[in-house]
Formats: sequence, structure tokens, C-alpha cells
Amino acid sequence: MRIEEVIKQKEFESEYQKLTINLLYTSGWITSAQQRFFKSYNLTMQQYNVLRILRGQKGEPVTMQEIVCRMIDKMSNCSRILDKLVAKNWATRQPGKDDRRKVMVQITDEGLSILKKIDPEVKNLHKLYTGLSPEEAEMLNTLLDKMRADETEIEKKEK
Repeated sequence: MRIEEVIKQKEFESEYQKLTINLLYTSGWITSAQQRFFKSYNLTMQQYNVLRILRGQKGEPVTMQEIVCRMIDKMSNCSRILDKLVAKNWATRQPGKDDRRKVMVQITDEGLSILKKIDPEVKNLHKLYTGLSPEEAEMLNTLLDKMRADETEIEKKEK
């Protein structure tokens, strides 16, 4: 359904305004679907993202700073997320060997187990994109990457 129909707005100031509204609306739509899914596993999207980062370490611990750098949602409170994962016994947190100020984080066997359990179902979230062919998905990825090409320059100007 076209964004004009969804939000009942016939005209936009420009195609860029329409694009902004369309991206924000679509992002919210995807986020809502993911939140419902992860809630059924007593997980948040941010917790899932951290578990995926930890699994990608293949058993090697990683610093909290590295996790924050790799997170999708940069506004997340990594310490709070890790508190929850540690409480669920899905991750461990220890002081670094060389520098005790660095906190090292590692996924547990239970954390790997929950990911293994939900991995096949996570693929069902891709059904959100059934309106796109694989080629269109690739093109959209390319366009979104292109849109963010000057991301660091924009951030520098904002500071």
C-alpha cells in the first residue's frame, strides 16, 4: 500500500519529505513485527542484537566498547542490556586480564542455545519483504547504503 493511502495524505512538500515519512513509517512497521516476535522468547531486539554479536565472536570475549560500536541501535544502554543477558545466564561479564577497567563479555552455552532455537524462526521475519524480489532487495540495500554514504560527514557537522 502506498504511503499516501496509509497515512491519508495526498501531497508532500517534496519527494524527500515523502521519503522521510515513508522510511520512518516502514521502520516502525518492521520494528513492531520484530518486537512481537522477540517478546515471545523473552528477548528484546537489542538483546538479540548483542547475542548475535557475541555469537559472531566464536567463543572469544569482546569488550563492551566493541559491542556498542557494532550495535544496530546506537542509543541502546549496553550495560543494562548486558545486565539482563547475564541475569538470564545467556552471557558472562568479567574484568579484562590486562586492563581490569575493560569489561569482557562472552556468550554462554545457554545464549547459543536460545539463538539456535530461534534462528529458523527469525528467517520468517524476512516474510515482511515478500513484496520485493531478491534483485529489488539488493537494489534497496544499495540505495540505502548510498543514502548513508556521507554519514560520518553529517555527524561531524552536527557536533
